Amino acid sequence: MSEQKHRPVNQTLGMQPRFGPLPADQVIPWIAITMVFYFLFQETLKLGWNWTVLLIIWGCGTWWVLTGSKSWRFLGKFVPCPSWTRGRVTYRSLRVIQQERELQAELMIQKRQQAKKRRAKSKKTRQKNQEARRA
Repeated sequence: MSEQKHRPVNQTLGMQPRFGPLPADQVIPWIAITMVFYFLFQETLKLGWNWTVLLIIWGCGTWWVLTGSKSWRFLGKFVPCPSWTRGRVTYRSLRVIQQERELQAELMIQKRQQAKKRRAKSKKTRQKNQEARRA
């Protein structure tokens, strides 16, 4: 008979990280809730510490209930659904697209050169007019 070897198994596999009894994924939202509630109720509304602490506990507890072990049930409602549409596009080869772009680039260069010529021509006519006025 062959002896079976026992393998050590990590006991924490598949478990969520925790800070004592508190889940680690809740810590950052609870800090944010605490800060917002402190500034809102203690600093702005001046409700006093009893009400402020009570409202902080209520806010953190509500967040924990909504996003606890199955957070996707609540937070998944805020993900927008994709909008699918059907469209038809005629096939154009990459060579044709590249030729069109080169053509457009050439046209832009020609337009710029024409604009430069017009500006130079209008500048010359302005200079002639100024010389004529001085004379």
